[in-house]
Amino acid sequence: MKTINLVCAIVLAAGVVTALADEPKTNNSTNATMSTTANTNEVAIINTTEGTMVIEFWPDVAPKTVENFKTLANKGFYDGTCFHRVIKGFMIQGGDPLTKDPAKEDMWGTGGPGYTIKAEFNDRSHVRGVISMARSSDPNSAGSQFFICHGNPTFLDHQYTTFGKLIKGDDVLEKIATTPTHPQDRPDKRMGIISIKIVPRDSVK
Repeated sequence: MKTINLVCAIVLAAGVVTALADEPKTNNSTNATMSTTANTNEVAIINTTEGTMVIEFWPDVAPKTVENFKTLANKGFYDGTCFHRVIKGFMIQGGDPLTKDPAKEDMWGTGGPGYTIKAEFNDRSHVRGVISMARSSDPNSAGSQFFICHGNPTFLDHQYTTFGKLIKGDDVLEKIATTPTHPQDRPDKRMGIISIKIVPRDSVK
């Protein structure tokens, strides 16, 4: 199976170089087909080794992206993965099933669900706490990998699909985003995603 190298979007702004690892293209060019029904009363509870974050969704601007994320979460797809790429002041990236296996670290960032979804670029900006889909140079190549903004990388607006935001757990985002890292922006300590559960919003205190 051919290994697909990471493609990075590198931006120089105000003297700061930031890079976002893209999710690679898959050999399956068929986009996922899903119902457009999206329950706005549901949120995602991301249980991590560093604490819990809660994400609200934006189905009004990215309905298929929201449903794809919920479908994967409900299948347990994200359980046992980790945030494999962390850049303080920029974002934390996760959602790669290959990160379940530490022995495959050299391939982290290249995995996906085996299909891609179409981009749903919108006017919701990339600011702290916003969740967005990682992708390759092909706009329609997102699958399962996502990132949560630590800074305000608004230069990504209309290039990556934003589909929700953090409503609880900013302290956890801060802890993950500021953890020490080594080359390829890998955390020195595993920032594990224990599970992602989709639950009714009113069940979250």
